[in-house]
Amino acid sequence: MVAHFDRRLRKAAVTTTVAALAVAALSASQAPDVTADGNGRQTTADNVPASETPAAESATGNSPYYTDLPPLNSPKPAPTAGTPTSPGTSEAGIPATVLDAYKKAESELRLSKPGCNLPWQLLAAIGKVESGQARGGRVDANGTTIGRIIGPQLDGNGFALIQDTDNGVYDGNSKYDNAVGPMQFIPSTWAWAGRDGNGDGKADPNNVYDAALAAGHYLCRNGWDLSVQADLNRAILTYNNSQDYLNTVLSWLEHYRKGTHEIPDGTGSLPVGRSDDPGAGASPSPGGTGAYPSSQAPATPGPKPSPSKPPAPGKPGNSGGPSTKPPTDPAPPTGSPTPSPTPTDTVHHLENAGTTGLTAIAGDTFAEKISTRAETTAGAAVGKVRIRFTVLGDTDATFTGGEKVAAVTTNASGVAVAPALVAGEQTGEFTVRATVVGRTVPGLDYRATVTERVADTLTRTTATELTCTPGGEFADPLGVKATLKGAVADKVAVTAALIKSEADPAENDKGPYFKDADGKAVRTLTGLKTDADGLLELPKLYADDAEGSYVLRLTTPGGAQLDITLKVAKAAEPTPDPSTEPSTQPAA
Repeated sequence: MVAHFDRRLRKAAVTTTVAALAVAALSASQAPDVTADGNGRQTTADNVPASETPAAESATGNSPYYTDLPPLNSPKPAPTAGTPTSPGTSEAGIPATVLDAYKKAESELRLSKPGCNLPWQLLAAIGKVESGQARGGRVDANGTTIGRIIGPQLDGNGFALIQDTDNGVYDGNSKYDNAVGPMQFIPSTWAWAGRDGNGDGKADPNNVYDAALAAGHYLCRNGWDLSVQADLNRAILTYNNSQDYLNTVLSWLEHYRKGTHEIPDGTGSLPVGRSDDPGAGASPSPGGTGAYPSSQAPATPGPKPSPSKPPAPGKPGNSGGPSTKPPTDPAPPTGSPTPSPTPTDTVHHLENAGTTGLTAIAGDTFAEKISTRAETTAGAAVGKVRIRFTVLGDTDATFTGGEKVAAVTTNASGVAVAPALVAGEQTGEFTVRATVVGRTVPGLDYRATVTERVADTLTRTTATELTCTPGGEFADPLGVKATLKGAVADKVAVTAALIKSEADPAENDKGPYFKDADGKAVRTLTGLKTDADGLLELPKLYADDAEGSYVLRLTTPGGAQLDITLKVAKAAEPTPDPSTEPSTQPAA
């Protein structure tokens, strides 16, 4: 354990705080009665994790994880047992599709669980520790890993003991469970935590969009607020119940919060140290997949190979029983051969694929969807390329589902069609930008406009004549209904103005009036809106001492107009009843 922490300290932490955590952990490991489990995790009572989650109930089953730490950026690092090393600025780069998945998951959680305050950088930190960002971004255009990422079988030999729960569907192992995918979920956890993050109708732990969204929901359960350090620690520890794991994830979280950038898929750096490897820090074992030295751990630890004779690539130890190994994906080739260009590599520019006008009334769905075509230098279509559409500007418009970002894969014609845009209540212009995920080419901007809600007809809801005595108030409320082509026109702005006459729309300076918040007379009101049923009841009307007939004009965007007559007159004298009048005839 001391050697393990010495190695970590040589790598150093991103910040002084993280370095201090590592030093504290080192000190704890040197204390009396400290022991370590089969994965090199501390088990002293003085360093017990805050979570007591059993392995079978955690996201990963407490599977091994990568112990690499971010490069040391501080000019005055804490003292270490060796010379700190830096993996280089590439450590801040995250493969484009993987980064897109993290940000998309954060956006979805911001809507569905706003109190959780999940930062996408936390998903990136866990993704780095669990799989090296999906083995450096080895994913296809839909976000599915190229080759499965499978951890060692959890057979109790150096790991937790978790009997098979999925009949080998996800991990290919019908005897024990293995952690699966870029976020390393065990099948029993995925069974309830799995999500469909890319909208293809299925939840696949090998898809980075699905796995990132599932990890976000997993971390946000139990009502935790991840902006609170104690809740953040608890959530991380339920992912993998190890204090060392917590410190490693927190160091990457801090690193990514300080800044990161998008890099092409498949170009990310691969981690080298793993928590179950006593020689962590060395290069990955021959034949490894980039996520684990082998996609299947031996059922029984085999003999330790001599330094002069490394073990055969991917070959498990002597298990002494029937094979239950999952299928192993081919290892990436060694050396640095020139990779074959992917469809994304061939994209030279984006073209408008026929979008002509983007205008919608507030609250409505835009009738036209944005279409973008990916093309080569020669103008040929490029299929199977992921296009990211982003809503920009001061607007509350979103795509269907409430998200500001959507990623769509181009079809065989090179065209990607964005989800429908939904206008918010905020009017004005905004921009939707299309970019290629995983490639730096100029984005393509589309201008969109949200106009006011409209009505073409206003009608009174009552036919009562509106009268008032001088200096009094109109007793009957004035209600109106707005419609558009016969249908209810809700949330339509209505202007009410007391004008001089139907022929003269100038504001009147006498007669009926409204009152403002300070009780002062006003004769024009704006900001009135109809309700969900298209109805509006106007504020109370008052009259000054001027008698006469007056006009109240109501107007809306869309051309609706309604003129209402108001009368101010003295109350009529009562007509005398002859039967009650005294007699003027002389007495007999």
